[in-house]
Amino acid sequence: MDRITTDLLANGSIMKSQVDRLLAKGIHENLILRDITLSGFMTMDRLVRFIVQQIRDGEYDLSIIDNYDYIPERKVLEKLAEALHILFVDLDSIDIDYELSASVPLAQLKKHNALPIQEDDLSVTVVFKDPLNIHDQEAIQRLFPRKPLKVAVATKDQLHSYIFKMELKDSVKDLVQKVKDELQSTHTEDTNQASSILMLIDVILKACINARASDIHIEPTEKNCVVRGRIDGKLSEIFIFEKLIYPPLSSRLKLLANLDIAERRKPQDGRFSTTVGDKEFDFRISTLPILYGESIVMRVLDKQKALVRLEDAGMDSKSYQKLLKGLEAPYGIILVTGPTGSGKTTTLYGALNELRNVEDKVITVEDPVEYRMNLIQQVQVNPKVGLTFAAALKSILRQDPDKIMIGEIRDQETLEIAIKAALTGHLVLSTLHTNDAISAIYRMVDMGIDHYLISGALVTIQAQRLVRKICTHCKVEDEIPATTLEELGDLIPENAKFYKGAGCKECNDTGYMGREMICEVLNISEELSSLIAKGVSKDVLREQALKEDFEPIFENGLQKALSGVTTLKEVFKVAKA
Repeated sequence: MDRITTDLLANGSIMKSQVDRLLAKGIHENLILRDITLSGFMTMDRLVRFIVQQIRDGEYDLSIIDNYDYIPERKVLEKLAEALHILFVDLDSIDIDYELSASVPLAQLKKHNALPIQEDDLSVTVVFKDPLNIHDQEAIQRLFPRKPLKVAVATKDQLHSYIFKMELKDSVKDLVQKVKDELQSTHTEDTNQASSILMLIDVILKACINARASDIHIEPTEKNCVVRGRIDGKLSEIFIFEKLIYPPLSSRLKLLANLDIAERRKPQDGRFSTTVGDKEFDFRISTLPILYGESIVMRVLDKQKALVRLEDAGMDSKSYQKLLKGLEAPYGIILVTGPTGSGKTTTLYGALNELRNVEDKVITVEDPVEYRMNLIQQVQVNPKVGLTFAAALKSILRQDPDKIMIGEIRDQETLEIAIKAALTGHLVLSTLHTNDAISAIYRMVDMGIDHYLISGALVTIQAQRLVRKICTHCKVEDEIPATTLEELGDLIPENAKFYKGAGCKECNDTGYMGREMICEVLNISEELSSLIAKGVSKDVLREQALKEDFEPIFENGLQKALSGVTTLKEVFKVAKA
């Protein structure tokens, strides 16, 4: 049995009968403590206080909590910091002074798991992985002989992450220094300065794309210029530069996107294309004035992703066949629903891939046009000149189209025209913001469309989410609490196995790599159409859909978790109602 459970038994904090009961249920002895805290026999708060006391008494080393992934490291460190009268620091919530960190050798910071974060007139604040390691503190103190250290502590993942960022910063320091030298020199020719900053932009784009970022955020803070990438739906800091790098960086990006470099008071939008590695990418750029300058966000548009087939995007074969059946309809409206960032536009492009051919005229109305495709006429919405979704749609209907794709239905007028187009012999594809497929029907009613029009126009509704995929390099079996398995009941088979990523270099210790779609597809049958026309309740509609082999999104996600594609935690996070 593990050390902490043994000690809790010895001092009477937990009873042997509780342990025996859980062992009889088949719970592994190393997970006894987890189930005791979940069942309420002992609160997590009491457990954390016990561990902190043992660490203070010298009975445990701080690293003991590494063996218990269900004991929250942050809670332990916060209690320990309180007991030792030192600072607990959330590194993500402060503006670190990177010039201070850069003033000491990186090798020493890595060796002693330390990061100097700020300096004042009296002291230097240094975050340590282990605040009780006197040897590490003495070694770092020698690097700051003039001021005493103010010891702080942070979670090991945060600390390692920020030291890794220091390494990345170190890897481009020669290029950054070149840019800085050119900024300070009045004799440097503009072309040289341009080449240095362009080289830095190239490094940023390469690093972000290699890290599989879908968006690149460049943000000035009070002290730094931060570059973050959205990787598998989560933002992650990739580079941190000195603040003076930001002005030439933002100006050059604006020039690339044909934006006004002198305009810093209002938002601007643009785009540019460039080759990164051996592939060509489009970048959609948006600027927004903020307190310390402008926030610049670049959406990475990989031209090859527009050509992805729906089954390659992670659609299971059953859902794919249902959507394909909808796409084969000669006319009607097909809706893809889900929250922002759930891959709706990618699904629409996948559907257009299935539809496009020489025989049909396919026109899209988008804001903005994300991917450019052959055999398709794409219209860019421009409200400044009166070219709204509704205005563009009215004109499109006079262009003799066979199939129409509307980037997003945002208002009643656009929806009305889309429904009319669907009822007059056109196949219309669009997106709507709803949580599930059946809710889309009631959203359309809320937008002022009559039930009989909806029932006559609707062909198929797909609701979708994106879940992170388990990293295949560090995939291990996951131990799921008995209470969770009981909650799932008949939805999973007996002795079901689930998996997770343990974390490795390939996935930056996240345990995840890439994302995949989970979805529910509702084909509107004659029975469902009749019920919609009658204006029945959502529950009645759902009951009929389930009779017709409708698989809700949560169950679709469970199948992905059971097959080892994603974790149960991800499915609960994005699809549990």
